[in-house]
Amino acid sequence: MGPQQGSDGLRQPWLSSHALLLLPLALIVVITVVDIRFPADIHLGPALVIAPALTPSLAGPRMTGLVGALAVAAQVIIAVFHGGLTTANHIVQIVTLAVLSVLVVIYSVIRERRRAQLAQIRSVAEAAQHVLLWPLPEQIGPLRVASLYLAAEDEAQIGGDLYATDRMDGAVRVMIGDVRGKGLSAIGEAALLLGAFREATHRHTSLPELAAALEQSGSRYLADFEPAEEVDERFATALLVEIPDEDPITRMTSCGHPPPLLLSPGHVVTVPSLHPAPPLGVGWAAPGDYTLDVFSFEAGDTLLLYTDGVVEARDAGGRFYPLAERVAQWTEASPEALMHHLRRDLLAHTGGRLGDDAALIALHRTPDAHHARHHGRIFPANGFRHRHGAHPHGG
Repeated sequence: MGPQQGSDGLRQPWLSSHALLLLPLALIVVITVVDIRFPADIHLGPALVIAPALTPSLAGPRMTGLVGALAVAAQVIIAVFHGGLTTANHIVQIVTLAVLSVLVVIYSVIRERRRAQLAQIRSVAEAAQHVLLWPLPEQIGPLRVASLYLAAEDEAQIGGDLYATDRMDGAVRVMIGDVRGKGLSAIGEAALLLGAFREATHRHTSLPELAAALEQSGSRYLADFEPAEEVDERFATALLVEIPDEDPITRMTSCGHPPPLLLSPGHVVTVPSLHPAPPLGVGWAAPGDYTLDVFSFEAGDTLLLYTDGVVEARDAGGRFYPLAERVAQWTEASPEALMHHLRRDLLAHTGGRLGDDAALIALHRTPDAHHARHHGRIFPANGFRHRHGAHPHGG
């Protein structure tokens, strides 16, 4: 966006709000002129209260007070032309309009104070949420990265879905997860899982070991803080991904999470055949209980991670969002463009409102990302290129 476009975008809301302020002023003028020209037994003056009553939705207390004063002045002018200011009817109308205008100004003051308080609370909440869910870097190691988060609750920037990345020696680790629940009520569990990932990812050399550490952290937390009525109902799915810099593969360990999509040039979308373990939090697990799946991830490919809020989003007819079908048309888009297309398409599918939190991450391996294309044999398996010889503790 250029400077001229940015300044135009700022001016347009300002101009539109000031243009709308002409509406109550025009009402005062029209009602006054029509009332003066109509016979004396027809009284349109009481309708002047519409002008100050309308103003708080367009401006603040000062402008509301000014419009109220103009409405009272217009009522005085009408009284002068229809029998004078001393008639009981006109006195009652002027006093009533003045009192109502004062009440509207008081309402406008209270409304502005509450709006300022809400804005302050919202800014604090947004700051806290952004601290919890750190923005992903645009470039990390050999990968270009873009993410999208759509919270189900209007006032929330994040909810029960989560993601994080970390840089290892010669590799990038990514976690995407989904805790039970949605919106603000699920942030506690999301914070726990994110903190555990950031703490444990550098202490465990394999993804199965990392998954076991996350399970242990979650189990300890739930044992101490889980309400009695929610025993065995708190859990989270997670997908752990490790992408080496110098090897065209990706390692994955799934804890009950949906498999990602691999987008290759030429509108090719494939799905890995994972061996998922149970979600985190449903039982104590050891590293040997988790499977490490290894697949090829060539230069030019894009790995799309997502939560179930995406594929379970429904349209008005109850049909799920066909993610794999839709992304097939954008396999050659950049990560940023892919997120833009998916956001617009997903919201169009759901009519602008999601029933659950939704998160997506696009990881694109740049063409010059690796120098070891022949470090292993690559075999096709289940429509997805699977590296031969994968085992739970290494690639």
